[in-house]
Amino acid sequence: MHDGVEYVNQENIEDLYLNKTWRPNLSITGADGLPPVAIAGNVCRPKTTVRCSMRLCPTFDAHKANEIMEEKLSKNVPYNAKVTLKGGHAGSGW
Repeated sequence: MHDGVEYVNQENIEDLYLNKTWRPNLSITGADGLPPVAIAGNVCRPKTTVRCSMRLCPTFDAHKANEIMEEKLSKNVPYNAKVTLKGGHAGSGW
């Protein structure tokens, strides 16, 4: 952490713990098809690929979470963009 940077709700230790262990968290862990920041612009790209990771609480069924994610990511897609889902590795927390 840089000097002066604070965690969200850092004064509430219980919230910090719950956010790190029990509450869901979606992360993008990789991306392809995006230009480097130095030359990025407001243009349409023919293809963008992202790898996402959803942290689950230890008691939530990972396969059910995968089904929910697939449904949310493939319905009502903005501008009728084509979405292809691959991977779907599901594993329970802890």
